[in-house]
Amino acid sequence: MRITVRAFGVVVALGLLLAAVPVRAHHSFAAAFDENRPINLEGKITKVELVNPHSWIWIDVVGHDGKVVNWGIEGGPPTNLLRNGITKNSLPVGSDIKVFGYQAKSGELKGVGVFVEYRDGRKVFMGGSAPGADGKPTR
Repeated sequence: MRITVRAFGVVVALGLLLAAVPVRAHHSFAAAFDENRPINLEGKITKVELVNPHSWIWIDVVGHDGKVVNWGIEGGPPTNLLRNGITKNSLPVGSDIKVFGYQAKSGELKGVGVFVEYRDGRKVFMGGSAPGADGKPTR
C-alpha cells in the first residue's frame, strides 16, 4: 500500500511538471511552407483577418499573363501583428502593398509573410513562423 501511494504521488508530480512546460507552436514553418520558394508579391488588399491562431492578409496580384489572382498571406497571431503596428486601419481594403514571404508547399496561392511593405517604403514584420518574421536577423 505504501509503495502504491508513493508511486501515485510520483506520477502526479511528474504530470504537474509536464503540464507547466510551455507548448510550442502547433506546427512548424517547415511543415507547411518552403524556404526554397520565396515570394515577392505586390497587389491590392482584398481582405484582412486578424484572427487566432494566425492572421491572414488577402491580396489581388496581377500575374505575368495579366490575370488577377488572389493570394492569402499568413501572419502571426493578432497580438504579434498589433505589436508590430499592423491593424485593420493600417491595411485598408483596396490599398497597395508588397509582401515578402515563402510559398506554401502545397503549391496553393498561399504563403507565410516575413514583412509587409507599405507604399511609403515602411516595412512591418508579420510576427509569424517564417524565418525573419520577428524582425530579428536569421542565421
